[in-house]
Amino acid sequence: MRVAVIGGGPGGLYFAALAKQLSPHWEITVWERGAPDDTFGFGVVFSDETLDGIAQADEEIHEAMSAEFARWADIDVRYRGTTLTSGGHGFAALGRRRLLSILQERCAALRVDVRYRTGAPSAAELAASHDLVVACDGVRSATRTAHADVFGTELDERAGRYMWLGTDKVFEAFTFIVDEHAFGTLQVHAYPYDATRSTFIVELEEGAWRRAGFEEYARRDHPPGTSDEDSIRRCEELLAGHLDGHRLLPNNSKWLRFTTVRNRTWRHGNIVLLGDAAHTAHFSIGSGTKLAMEDALVLAASLHEHPDVPTALAAYEEERRPVVESTQRAAQASLEWFEHIDRYTGQDPHQFAFNLLTRSRRVTYDNLRVRDEGFTAAVNRASAVPPMFRPFPLGGLLLRNRVVVPPTALHTAREGIPGDFDLVHLSTQALGGAGLVLAGMTAVSADGRATPGCPGLWTDEQEAAWRRITGFVHGQSDTCLGIQLTHAGRRAGAAGAAAGVDPRPVAASALAWDERSPVPREADRADMDAVTADFVSAARRADRAGFDALELQYGHGHLLSGFLSPLTNLRTDAYGGDLDGRLRFPLEVLHAVREVWPAGKALLVRISAADWAEGGTTEADAVAIARALAGAGADAVDVSTGEVVAHETPRYGRSYQTPYADLIRNATGVPTIAVGAISTYDDVNSIILAGRADLCGVGRAQLHDPLWTLHAAAAQGYQGPAAPWARAWRAGSGRPPSARTDRIPPRLELLRQPAASVHRRWLPRAAAAPAHR
Repeated sequence: MRVAVIGGGPGGLYFAALAKQLSPHWEITVWERGAPDDTFGFGVVFSDETLDGIAQADEEIHEAMSAEFARWADIDVRYRGTTLTSGGHGFAALGRRRLLSILQERCAALRVDVRYRTGAPSAAELAASHDLVVACDGVRSATRTAHADVFGTELDERAGRYMWLGTDKVFEAFTFIVDEHAFGTLQVHAYPYDATRSTFIVELEEGAWRRAGFEEYARRDHPPGTSDEDSIRRCEELLAGHLDGHRLLPNNSKWLRFTTVRNRTWRHGNIVLLGDAAHTAHFSIGSGTKLAMEDALVLAASLHEHPDVPTALAAYEEERRPVVESTQRAAQASLEWFEHIDRYTGQDPHQFAFNLLTRSRRVTYDNLRVRDEGFTAAVNRASAVPPMFRPFPLGGLLLRNRVVVPPTALHTAREGIPGDFDLVHLSTQALGGAGLVLAGMTAVSADGRATPGCPGLWTDEQEAAWRRITGFVHGQSDTCLGIQLTHAGRRAGAAGAAAGVDPRPVAASALAWDERSPVPREADRADMDAVTADFVSAARRADRAGFDALELQYGHGHLLSGFLSPLTNLRTDAYGGDLDGRLRFPLEVLHAVREVWPAGKALLVRISAADWAEGGTTEADAVAIARALAGAGADAVDVSTGEVVAHETPRYGRSYQTPYADLIRNATGVPTIAVGAISTYDDVNSIILAGRADLCGVGRAQLHDPLWTLHAAAAQGYQGPAAPWARAWRAGSGRPPSARTDRIPPRLELLRQPAASVHRRWLPRAAAAPAHR
């Protein structure tokens, strides 16, 4: 088999070495346009997981790398004159130049044909003369560019600026430096990689970068291979307090914008992309070299395990893509956190450090507590109460904890009347321990239902049925009970037809939900007056029915959401156009409801903060909408996203909507509820403690386990008033015994070993003592 590898970086060389090791008879040629000792960048960080894979795959490479690793376990956060340290993380780093040397030596020993200072023929040419072409030609891959339509390439270039530097100051830990200046926030990611050097990445938001004067330096001519020396000297001046007289070291160092590379597929015939050519992840969450070497391992293994190239390439992509996409989701969250770091620089040092460390949602409250309990205790201010079980004032209510059961569409009502299933559902959820339980998708009129099975609140009979439910719930529990009111707008056509009313729903504009839905009629003044009156009447009924909180549905493509989104509001009158126009009618409804809803209760509004479609609601719009809603009397904003247009393309993932609650809370100060794939108490604790939201909506997990909140308390050993068990269920409040939990292990050590320290610094100068302490 003839294999061509384009690019002699770590990914290409490691693949060549592994493939040759598995199949010595293969003819493998690597084209590298640079010299053997050419390299850009400084240190490369590896996780223990990746190192375990390298150790298993090629012991010689692993031993050579391990002999020169810088190892440490601490992360330092330098912020507002303090340095806070979190231990127990575990890092290993190596100079990129040394890593390349190790891989080059291994390829030479295995007799891989590596052609330095030689540009590769095009991938198409190589594909005609070779059985396989592996394109490892980097983030600006010529191979990918030549076949971009096949690969389905998406390049997401961010606005922020960063510069990759080194320094002769040897940091003892992974160090985040956050310096606030008049021009904005200057941040640094620094870590050691040998006994004399550290990597030092400087990053700024675009506006801060310009205000700091770096734009002028960047405009000057910097030929290939040279560095922006003026910017480097300026960085040395600004960061002198952290460099302690040491220098910043350039290596083709210029200001860059980070580009996230995604591809629909990594394969084209017998051509395959590997490493940065296929995908990138922001440097704040991981190493591109690490990902490339993991790719190389899986590709070499797949070629060995499968009978032909097409099958092997499909297996490679199938195995690697989920891993890469998970890393990219975490990296995207981290990238955006640093892009908007000014949202958080008002936090106190402990909360800020916790927020920074949990920014990607991979590291969590529990994760940090296991690694370094002292750090988490300091963030918690030594409170024994988990963050999720701390009370929160919401309007005129005091919620006993931060868990909200969001509105659930049960579709079990008849003629809009909630029945026994609604009673069982809501009472079970209330007894399950949440601070607030919301009844879902309740229509304010017969033609405002999304489906014929939706409950309503426009008749006396419906009001009485709700009063029966709230009376039972309040008789059994002090959980606050709320109801969501809505008019489904253009999503209400089928329900209207079933109710015997006009099957054409009323909407902001005459746009059908999808091709199977009726075209709605554009709401006129009379329609808007009627809808406002329906919301006011339903709010009065909700109060009389005994609800403690009211939520207005302004999201998910329902009527009032239709007015807010530029994708669904095409009006040319005073209720359309710019955001002020699109807000006008939703604010009229909110003002009217606020007048009749008691001040001693809570008034919430749910919004879709993003439409997940081009041309939709922007982040700036979401912030302005939340600010306007709070100004009109909303006590909190329930921050959801999507379901506004049928052609949406959401990026699902764990707690994927939380960044929007975070954005609104920290940009406006308005209390927010975070929702969307929040399913563990660890995530709830992390979100609350980091200040990303004030409350967390836990939906599907509560359906899976209606006692989710109480079980979360038991799992954390919390038995306080924020998680009360009903008297009849109190016997089940402790965790039941499981297999072997009663076993007490015997002592088998003659001398007890001292507990290992969670803190380990990189101290290369202590030559006579072990480097790892």
